[in-house]
Amino acid sequence: MVAMQDARSSALELSLQKLGIEKLTKRSMQPWLASGTWIQIMHVTVKVLLAGERKICNQIFDGITFNKDQCFAEVTGSSVMTLLSFGDVIAKSKRSHENLFVLLEMYGLMHGLRSEIEVTFQGKFCSGMREAALSLTKSLAQAVQETLVDFEVAVEKNNSKTTVQNGNLHPFTIEVINYVKGLFDYQSTLKILFQQSESDSETESELATVIMKIMQALQNNLNGKAKQYKDPALYHIFLMNNLHYMVTSVSKSESKDILGGDWIQRHRKIVQQNANQYKRVAWAKIFQTLSIQVSGGNSSSSPCDVSKTGVSRTMIKERFKSFNIQFEELHSKQSQWTIPDQELRDELRLAVAEILLPAYMSFISRFGNLVQRSKNPHKYIKYTQEELDQLLGQFFQGQ
Repeated sequence: MVAMQDARSSALELSLQKLGIEKLTKRSMQPWLASGTWIQIMHVTVKVLLAGERKICNQIFDGITFNKDQCFAEVTGSSVMTLLSFGDVIAKSKRSHENLFVLLEMYGLMHGLRSEIEVTFQGKFCSGMREAALSLTKSLAQAVQETLVDFEVAVEKNNSKTTVQNGNLHPFTIEVINYVKGLFDYQSTLKILFQQSESDSETESELATVIMKIMQALQNNLNGKAKQYKDPALYHIFLMNNLHYMVTSVSKSESKDILGGDWIQRHRKIVQQNANQYKRVAWAKIFQTLSIQVSGGNSSSSPCDVSKTGVSRTMIKERFKSFNIQFEELHSKQSQWTIPDQELRDELRLAVAEILLPAYMSFISRFGNLVQRSKNPHKYIKYTQEELDQLLGQFFQGQ
């Protein structure tokens, strides 16, 4: 009997060596490096090797008064506990958010093997292995949850020194969104981990809450990064770009089903609020230049009435000169800013044009007569409507 057990134990150990179990012991000081090997070995061990050993024990001792579970436990116990112990080392070792996906792979494997483990490790002699497997599964679940919390905190506290000069997407935004997208590759595993069935129709599942917290942490962090900009208009361009990237990334991925339409709509409004704030702070001065409250009449006075309103030719010349200088400054500066999303870029240009061009043409209609009759009128009315529109088309190109 002992000889048979020794022979089967040696055969199992040889099979594990062929699978590469020695890599686990060699990398015991750096367990994360061997996690992929562990996953492969654990899967084959439970699905194939242990199932085979259980079958052999049942066949050998069929009709004989001997505890088959005891034989199986003595043949496989040492190898199984070595594997489970190494998995436990990974689950309890120092973590970083980069290793979350390894933990999810391991948890998914252990959860998926639970029925085979129950059958293969049945009986009191196998209770130690059964309990060790259950303990490992729980440790992995806890490690995943703690890593997600740690990641949320790390996102909010990130103090990257990288400064995006032109208001473009911050690399950290892309990094976090890619991480969140990666989580949705493990959506089924995460739902199981959070004890949520696939058919759960609750509007805010625990998984959704976790993801929302990470997204809110990113938004809070971006609000802090935006304060690096001294130009308030660029502050809003930066936030608009990065929040728009968050929203579009969610709406184009499976995460929209988790976060829900309400989340998307709320954050689209925040994107629009930043666009509106940009228009207000960037263009308020130039619109003020094009606005003249005439006395003794309404603001729509015709050119022939201007002389009766107290508006002087000198004032109008100064207004045109001021407009030209301000617009050229805005063009010089904002053509270097970047809005990487073409649709968003076109929408913001159009929104500016729909206000600026009518205001400019109205100003020319009301007061252009005063300078058109003077020497060098093109010195003051430098741009046609088409030319302004063309120049607006160069804004946010990052040139």
